[in-house]
Amino acid sequence: MKNLRTLLIALTLVFGFNLASQPPNILFILVDDLGYMDIGANNRDTFYETPNIDRLADGGMRFTNGYAANPVCSPTRYSILTGKYPSRVDATNFFSGRRSGRFSAAPLNDKMPLEEITLAEALKNVGYKTFFAGKWHLGPTEEYWPEYQGFEVNKGGWKYGGPWNGGKYFSPYGNPRLSDGPDGEHLPARLAKETMKFIEANKNGPFLAYLAFYSVHTPLMAPKELIEKYEKKAERLGLLGKKEFESEEQVFPNAKKNRQVRILQKHTVYAGMIESMDRHVGQVLDKLKELGIEDNTVVCFMSDNGGLSTSEGSPTSNLPLRGGKGWLYEGGIREPYLIKWPGVTHAGSVNDSPVCSIDFYPTLMEIAGVSPKHPIDGISLVPLLRSGKSIRRDALYWHYPHYSNQGGFPGGAIRMGNWKLIERFEDGRIHLFNLKNDAGERNDLAAKQAPRVSELRNKLHAWYREVDAKFLEPKTPGGLRPWRPE
Repeated sequence: MKNLRTLLIALTLVFGFNLASQPPNILFILVDDLGYMDIGANNRDTFYETPNIDRLADGGMRFTNGYAANPVCSPTRYSILTGKYPSRVDATNFFSGRRSGRFSAAPLNDKMPLEEITLAEALKNVGYKTFFAGKWHLGPTEEYWPEYQGFEVNKGGWKYGGPWNGGKYFSPYGNPRLSDGPDGEHLPARLAKETMKFIEANKNGPFLAYLAFYSVHTPLMAPKELIEKYEKKAERLGLLGKKEFESEEQVFPNAKKNRQVRILQKHTVYAGMIESMDRHVGQVLDKLKELGIEDNTVVCFMSDNGGLSTSEGSPTSNLPLRGGKGWLYEGGIREPYLIKWPGVTHAGSVNDSPVCSIDFYPTLMEIAGVSPKHPIDGISLVPLLRSGKSIRRDALYWHYPHYSNQGGFPGGAIRMGNWKLIERFEDGRIHLFNLKNDAGERNDLAAKQAPRVSELRNKLHAWYREVDAKFLEPKTPGGLRPWRPE
């Protein structure tokens, strides 16, 4: 017995986890295109109904300044699974996104390198069973799919993968990694079913279950009964006939384009998509409780980018936040961001520390009792989850050298404390906002705060060099050249 104890202590010191007690299970829930203002926990006046997501917030810690590493999907997904800024491998746009504008976009790497030690691989190496369901969008060919990136079971993750790219929200799905169900079976229900099946089979743990909903990405499709429910709700609330859009110039005085911005949440199909997703989040949470493992399961929840508000039907409003998916403004990168660690996080706690999708990797590794053996950019939120206090962080960075499908401009950004600087890559123009007083980024202070602009811009440029950031290119040899950082 003495020798066994000595061995356990030695293994704890070497590998960083305690074999004498089982580490917690991990359930990671990722939603596609869900806006910060779309959930009740963040917005009491939301048109949508999210009781199960709100229940999760009530049981854990809700972050009011939780960010995606990028305003579109693939880079953020990369950052969650690696703990790194996507600019380090030039994974800076949704994979396959090469749209040009005034200039050609920066070079794009459209696959997560197999050399990356993903969260799934790291946890699998210390005894976790690993499972993926839903949207992947991290590699175009089979050798880059979830089962080759550390996930032992893959239900759905393929190609760019989704109802907008060769698949459907209702069975038959047209997905080679997800067998068809009965005709008309709804995709969120199926993904939740597969996740619960895995959890039940591995209830003795530890496990990593990664549930990545395709919802609420376009095309907008929801069960008929939910659409009808929200049509009646819109009528009951007197929303029918109310103005839904205004020009960007009316909403944001310093805007230059007459773009239409959605100012009212009332889209009934989108609302049905959100409720359906939320309903199946609830089913998975209930399964944890039914199996008696709720108290030993860490649950994380976030979205990969902001709500779709400036194109493709503009189904949601992110106001008072500016912009949405595809934009470096807060509406494009500030996300629903929840962590529940039973017995550690104080139920219903709210924290305003700036945190990012890069932080999940080191946080979950520490919770599992292991330390990354390779460089990452994220920082562990465990001290914050334990105490509820703020954490030491110099700055957060964003780099999006692309023309988004949603109208967003190529640019970079830095947040340091309450200050956020945005830099445009076509001409180098700068915007500066104090997010504490102006979360909607309406009051540009760049002209009044020259020393602060210089400080933040210098830090941002130093970070560009550190990650070997790429920038816009001329459209033709010898053609008009875009701005370049010094």
